[in-house]
Amino acid sequence: MIIALGYWLVVKANFEQYETLQTQEATLREEFEKKQHQASNLQAYRNQLQLMNERFGTMLRQLPAKNEMPGLLEEISKTGVTSGLNFELFAPQAEVVHDFYIELPIKITVVGTYMQLAIFLSRVAEMNRIVTLHEFTIQGESSKDSKTVSEDELVMNITAKIYRYRAQ
Repeated sequence: MIIALGYWLVVKANFEQYETLQTQEATLREEFEKKQHQASNLQAYRNQLQLMNERFGTMLRQLPAKNEMPGLLEEISKTGVTSGLNFELFAPQAEVVHDFYIELPIKITVVGTYMQLAIFLSRVAEMNRIVTLHEFTIQGESSKDSKTVSEDELVMNITAKIYRYRAQ
């Protein structure tokens, strides 16, 4: 009986250790399969990361530095003038700070023909800097003396936003 009891204690302890080892084995197998899957996709992840870094670099180059902002404002203004528009308002607003970038809204009011407005918008869209256009309205220009709408001149109110990288 004592031999049976001793045998049972030894077997029971070994059986519990066996169950623990089986659980560990299942956990290790899952972890191994997960890491094996990651390792098999490692090159694809590296390629994707490199592509994302290249795109980020390209986009970062499109964001002007703080000292380039006055030049960009002047470029937008010149673009309007060379498009044949008359500026009634060109007013940079307060900067809006975001996590990774700073946004500078500019309130713009211009007067010109439909074609001049289209040329201006097209040229702004083609700039090598990121400039987005928001909140625009276009309406007929009232003639100063008769309060009637001129057939060929339009007034466009728009908010242009230029962005620069916020150095951390």
